[in-house]
Amino acid sequence: MSGLRGPSDYSQEPLRHPSLRINAKEPFNAEPTREDLISSYITPVDFFYKRNHGPIPIVDDINSYYLSIGGLVEKPKKLSLDDIKKLPKYNVTATLQCAGNRRTAMSKIRAVRGVGWDVATLGNAIWGGAKLSDLLELVGVSHHTAITSLGGKHAEFTSIDQCPEENGGPYKASIPLDQATNPAADVLLAYEMNGEVLNRDHGYPLRVIVPGVIGARSVKWLDRIDIIEEESQGFFMQKDYKMFPPSVDWDNIDWSTRKPQMDFPVQALAKVSIGPGIGDQSMRRIVGRGKKVVKRVAWADEVGDALEEIKSYSFEEDATVAGLGKSSLSELKGGVNAEAQRGGVIEEDYSPTASVQSQSCPNSATRGVRRFVYQSNSRRFRCLAPDHKVAECRDPVRCLRCRKSGHRTLFCKETV
Repeated sequence: MSGLRGPSDYSQEPLRHPSLRINAKEPFNAEPTREDLISSYITPVDFFYKRNHGPIPIVDDINSYYLSIGGLVEKPKKLSLDDIKKLPKYNVTATLQCAGNRRTAMSKIRAVRGVGWDVATLGNAIWGGAKLSDLLELVGVSHHTAITSLGGKHAEFTSIDQCPEENGGPYKASIPLDQATNPAADVLLAYEMNGEVLNRDHGYPLRVIVPGVIGARSVKWLDRIDIIEEESQGFFMQKDYKMFPPSVDWDNIDWSTRKPQMDFPVQALAKVSIGPGIGDQSMRRIVGRGKKVVKRVAWADEVGDALEEIKSYSFEEDATVAGLGKSSLSELKGGVNAEAQRGGVIEEDYSPTASVQSQSCPNSATRGVRRFVYQSNSRRFRCLAPDHKVAECRDPVRCLRCRKSGHRTLFCKETV
């Protein structure tokens, strides 16, 4: 198309921040360090992960750029960037995450293919642009339309880049039309990122932002939008980014048996402060030496009862990792309590250490060995035993188990 082109080689790649962890050079795929990722709630552009499938497209003449909107619509159009900027502008704060995030951890359990991402292939940015639902009204597709008069049910986004997986053709993906035409879904045609014009790595001059689904559907370097009857038949919709049961491997996979992945399972990496001025020796006294096990991460309601448990797994980590003793940060792997915003409890289980593992709970019926949780605001271990007796609890103010509906135990002064 005029004004924007996808080069066939990597001779004109943009500059990137030197601190990025490079997982592949051609095409360029990189993620920030964990410390850079959590340095700000809004991820700086330089530290936002870079996910590419070919050379970065080049804008030769922005005044010649236009976006084609067609397919099963009554009034196909071509719009310039200025035309799109005349539509109402919205700023949407949305997190994008590559579907392959934490692939290196997956590979420790079972061999998987793809770029070897660590845990930082995600970022949170303020995206500025026009809503896709508003743009589609210009071609005769009203808000909250699930099927057009011509039978269109999906909105397909096509890039201008050249992907080996598409035999040199462009990257493409689609979303259901009822999502594309729903203003509340906040699907954007973005031309700004964190208040600045998009840079080349992130889709200049125009990209799609689809909040709440895998980043693979937020197509960059947008060339055209087509309303189609079936979901996109592109490689990354049909032969990648699908979820299969453990019984399926590369020898017996049948791609047609699964729908393209859209939303995510819950996962997270948490970095929490464990208190000011804690040196290495103090940290080792708290968490012990050697292997730590994240036993349990629970979502808790207002009475502290666990609503859901996330699968346990173990990890090796030295107590000096991430500057412990210097920055007083502890790195936890496993999950984050999604209810924290409404007063839930995040349970950070550092057991077993030698001393804690052998203890018996004085407030449980069986007096057997119990798992304990380290609560950072009190720096004490608390019992997680399901038969923990609230009536006999010796510390109702801070105990994670002793919660009454409607009151906050951290401020409770009652005694048993």
